[in-house]
Amino acid sequence: MRNISSKAKILYLFILIIFISGFGLFWMDYIGLIDAYSYVQRIKGESELVTEAKDDEPSLMEREEFDKEKQKLAERIEDLDKREALIAEKEKEQQAQREKLDEMRKGLDLEKKKLEQEKSMYSGYKKNVRVLANKVVNMPPENSVTIMLNWEDPLIIDVLRQIDADAQEAGRVSITPYLIQIMSEKKADRASRIMYLMTQI
Repeated sequence: MRNISSKAKILYLFILIIFISGFGLFWMDYIGLIDAYSYVQRIKGESELVTEAKDDEPSLMEREEFDKEKQKLAERIEDLDKREALIAEKEKEQQAQREKLDEMRKGLDLEKKKLEQEKSMYSGYKKNVRVLANKVVNMPPENSVTIMLNWEDPLIIDVLRQIDADAQEAGRVSITPYLIQIMSEKKADRASRIMYLMTQI
């Protein structure tokens, strides 16, 4: 025993302690002081949980399902993008149509104003024609013809027609033929042209 080294003694002592501890645990489990089996199962279960945690990686089938769902989502997003683009294009076309209609409406408004102005001018023109026709009738024919020859042909024709209309309304004979006769004596060519235009216009 004296020849045994210190390291060997320590090793033998450590083995003896382990043996005594194991025997003591077995004895206490045997007499019911502790439940060594449950303790061992608990340690084993924790080991299995650790193993299962390592196996949390998705399987190939799960990855395929995930890829399919991802593809479906991408297709839906693409479809929504197409719909949004189509709606934007339609809105752009509708905006262009609205602008076109606005331009047409503005054009119609301008035409309406122009017609109203022309109507106002025509109304004033007709009023002037009636005034001139009344003056011509109440003036000496020679003087009337002299003044009328200074007018443009359309105004002469309108005044002569107004004289005819006023005479018909009043139930008297129109002096238009007499005025044209005097006009022929002064300017035959122009009188002939006015008579021709009165039958055409």
